[in-house]
Amino acid sequence: MEILKCEGVHKEYKTGEHRVVALDHLDLSVEKGEFVAIVGASGSGKSTLLHILGSVDKPTEGEVTIDGTKLSALNRTQAAIFRRRKVGLIYQFYNLIPTLSVRKNILMPLLLDKKKVDTGYFDQIVKSLGIAEKLDCFPNQLSGGQQQRAAIARSLIYRPALLLADEPTGNLDQKNSREIIDMLKRSNRSLNQTILLITHDEKLALEADRIITIEDGRIISDRRG
Repeated sequence: MEILKCEGVHKEYKTGEHRVVALDHLDLSVEKGEFVAIVGASGSGKSTLLHILGSVDKPTEGEVTIDGTKLSALNRTQAAIFRRRKVGLIYQFYNLIPTLSVRKNILMPLLLDKKKVDTGYFDQIVKSLGIAEKLDCFPNQLSGGQQQRAAIARSLIYRPALLLADEPTGNLDQKNSREIIDMLKRSNRSLNQTILLITHDEKLALEADRIITIEDGRIISDRRG
């Protein structure tokens, strides 16, 4: 089942009289349950693609469809709701709210929608991520690895159609990086979670089932591990 489709996605920016092409009529299809790494050097277009897939930005041309929804049809408010419910986002800098407990940080997407918490699923996530004993702590009481685990739990709590991980191990040491990647792989396999890992680290990319290389806004390689 196709969960993500990009058709002719083009993004360009104007800086004065100059035109910068960030994505050049890119086509991409991802099936449900795939673990895909998107690699490329700085300026290759991978971050622009992440923002468009996360409905934070819109393409100049082309269409993105996620779980049957065309993103071009969404206004700003609808895009924010769609992002919260359908797209899990994991960033390099965690983006936890410092004044809220770990528990409330994880549950924030559900609390915003006044949704009932599936306590069984919540317990499964926090136990598998090793933070069940940290739920009443605040972010500044956690290590970097623990904060990233909390961020992953938050991204999974709504059972998103797509999980976007943007350099999720960029601030972590080798041991914590290994653990975070192992957790993403477990999520992919045990929950059939579709994951797009954005990275410049080729070693990290080898952990995925499929590696897509972007250069100058175009896909130049698409291979399976």
